[in-house]
Amino acid sequence: MNFEEHAAKPLLVAAGVKVPRSLLATTPEAAAQAATELGPVVVKAQVPTGKRGKAGGIKTADDADCARTAASEILGMRIGEHTVERVLVEQRATIVREYYAAVVNDPASKNPLVMFSIEGGMDIEEVAATKPDRLRQLPVDIRQGLDHANALQMLAGLGLDGTDAVADLLVKLYQAYSTNDAELVEINPLAVIEDGKLVALDCKFVLDDSGIKRQPDISLSGAPEKLTGLEARGQALGLKYVELDGDIGVLANGAGLTMTTMDVISHHGGAPANFLEIGGEAYTKAKPALELLLDNPRIKSLVVNFCGAFARTDVMTEGVINAWQELEPTLPVFFSVHGTGAKEARALLKERMDIVPYATMDEAIIAAIDAAGRRRSAP
Repeated sequence: MNFEEHAAKPLLVAAGVKVPRSLLATTPEAAAQAATELGPVVVKAQVPTGKRGKAGGIKTADDADCARTAASEILGMRIGEHTVERVLVEQRATIVREYYAAVVNDPASKNPLVMFSIEGGMDIEEVAATKPDRLRQLPVDIRQGLDHANALQMLAGLGLDGTDAVADLLVKLYQAYSTNDAELVEINPLAVIEDGKLVALDCKFVLDDSGIKRQPDISLSGAPEKLTGLEARGQALGLKYVELDGDIGVLANGAGLTMTTMDVISHHGGAPANFLEIGGEAYTKAKPALELLLDNPRIKSLVVNFCGAFARTDVMTEGVINAWQELEPTLPVFFSVHGTGAKEARALLKERMDIVPYATMDEAIIAAIDAAGRRRSAP
């Protein structure tokens, strides 16, 4: 779950991180009134996505009239898939230096990763690519956490003024990350202002979806995920369906196998059209799951990938066969079936659909990519 800046910054404040004074406004007049109270300000679009500045969603204003004009230009604009409905009017700071600081879930080390760069205000991907020596990264053992000594060691050699203060801030940032079940807490820029203090001028916070139930108060401030029509249908059916930009449909059992199937499609040069898994009792929803896929006009072929341990692949396969024969689609379909009940599943496919499953997942996926390519090029 993503959070807008105005909802993310209070989590930093609770951890002891300083942020500028600000007021939320939904109209140009409210923005003008906020600037009257705060003085020179920055008017910022509030949407749960990045690149606001590049999209024209962040403007400075010296007085109330300028703030009114800035808000009128920002409110209603589109940034990514979001329409700006409110702005944060924030007291402007006199910046001496800008840093970058973040804590993020790291799939490589399977630990939280603390990141710090002296190149604040830039895309961190650009810093990592062009100035890797300016980016420090420290995997943290979640059982031990981050202490001041660890943070100081991470910052050694950067030539910072006020290294102790930066180390202290990183510890507080890690506290905000761990306390709030975050996937990501990012400050960019982290500013040194004219009095020498560190101030978070922006904050990106992403709550781990599995932590939503543990963080009921925080989650109320999150931005609801924007769903496509098919994704909303899937949610109503109790199916986890995510729509993507590719043309190879995916139906698999279990989230892990579904993700693997998508990765292998990409590895072989294809593009998955969706995430959709029917593990557990969801196999009883084979028909609505198949209808979701068939109602996506981009899909040119379908991979069905079942691998059973406790779940029986023949039961899952039979559910798909029943749905297929009822709906009678013309979409090319390619099966890979392994594990418990695979022998019976293969027999069902041969008997009822005259289909022989592929020996490996890779073979089924390559065949699906080839079929999609032929359908794309057909007149």
